[in-house]
Amino acid sequence: MIELTGDTLTINQLKEILYGNQRVKVSEESMEKVKASRAAVDKIVKSAETVYGINTGFGQFSDVKIEEENVADLQLNLIRSHACGVGEPFPRIVSKAMMVLRLNAIVKGYSGVRIEVVELLKQLINCNVIPVIPQQGSLGASGDLAPLAHLALVLIGEGQVFTESGEVTDSLEVLQKHNLQPITLQAKEGLALINGTQSMTAMGVVNYIASEQLALDSEWISAMTIESLEGITDAFLPETHEVRGYPQQTAVAKRMLNWLEGSNLTTRQGEKRVQDAYSLRCIPQVHGATWQVLDYVKEKLEIEINAATDNPLIFDNGNTVISGGNFHGQPIAFAMDFLKIGVAELANISERRTERLVNSQLNEGLPAFLSPEPGLQSGAMIMQYVAASLVSENKTLAHPASVDSIPSSANQEDHVSMGTIGSRHAADIIKNSQRVLAIEAICAMQALEYRGVEKAAEKTREKWKTINHIVPSITEDRAFHKDIENLYNYLKEIKI
Repeated sequence: MIELTGDTLTINQLKEILYGNQRVKVSEESMEKVKASRAAVDKIVKSAETVYGINTGFGQFSDVKIEEENVADLQLNLIRSHACGVGEPFPRIVSKAMMVLRLNAIVKGYSGVRIEVVELLKQLINCNVIPVIPQQGSLGASGDLAPLAHLALVLIGEGQVFTESGEVTDSLEVLQKHNLQPITLQAKEGLALINGTQSMTAMGVVNYIASEQLALDSEWISAMTIESLEGITDAFLPETHEVRGYPQQTAVAKRMLNWLEGSNLTTRQGEKRVQDAYSLRCIPQVHGATWQVLDYVKEKLEIEINAATDNPLIFDNGNTVISGGNFHGQPIAFAMDFLKIGVAELANISERRTERLVNSQLNEGLPAFLSPEPGLQSGAMIMQYVAASLVSENKTLAHPASVDSIPSSANQEDHVSMGTIGSRHAADIIKNSQRVLAIEAICAMQALEYRGVEKAAEKTREKWKTINHIVPSITEDRAFHKDIENLYNYLKEIKI
């Protein structure tokens, strides 16, 4: 059971909730903060004071005063009108992350919702009642309005949800199955549910978890390639990396030596050649730089997952209500654009290693294209084509979404982050990169078999056995797309 306080959630805890099916609860102290914040909203509703989002319209309609008897209709209309996302739905795991993050933001006690909203959202998470949320339609400022409106629909018994089997059905039917009652939104509650960065941040967290795992996987995969090409291990010795000063680079070099410990296939400087090509020699420098990106992204995400990002925010028992801009997704937009570049580089250097494995002029005597019968059989020739295609596609996707902005709401909202687009493109780059690394792994596995698996380091030998069980040795040409997808599925499976 993971306790939510609004301030202490970590990515590791989210990983346990999303992939380990841990349930959530809300701390008693946070519940008291929620009650106090709600009391402040109720006081404002009964007063003659005009406060944005509580008794006014939204966006360009912020100057339109709403009478007390219409406040509930205002919130319902808000959710229905904003639920206009389009395109394929987010993966279930991302939608669940959105729910957890929205709950964690609300229980900070600055949003002004009732306990009933908190309880229902918590129950939906614990029952795995996951909203169907279209991916496209958010500008990443004023919050992720369209995606979060689809999330909020489920709380009022509208919209659609995923069943446990992954099918889509009406939410009311599933709520009734779990003996859950939809709520009638009161003042401020609709706005509190949709005004935040939880869509881009949820996608960002899932992206980070996948990227961290891929960065680790890239090390054993490249270690197998180094053995297959009789690579030089001197480049990984600690002295070189310590004098440069990047701890991530030093850590990668240390792990590479660990993977290669005891290998009878690697060489030392001057034995066969003086130095290797950059795609082998510079693994600590390139992969280490990606780890620097991951550290930056993790830092920003762990701030954002504990942030109050709706508007307005309620302080001092309602005596101070501030209309600000915490819903603006610029920090996460930058982080996701940075992540795209970091992960794309893992794929770029991987494809270059694959080229060295299949190119008979570069692969130290291995068969051309690792073919069992070069000429008659093409072997891994076209797998390298596929890797090249994917890294080229990544270069287009890596264009920063955050440099674009289109005004909205009659120019009231005249600068937006496009952070959700950045997070979605990052997810595409990660998938492409997982496939590129899968291709390198298949080629390295085959090359290592030609060299003699028994000569490999103990740790890479164990990995060879694992992936050889998923992808059989290449004894003749076959439809290799199945092998690539099978190994891609292995790489993308999150290990708890």
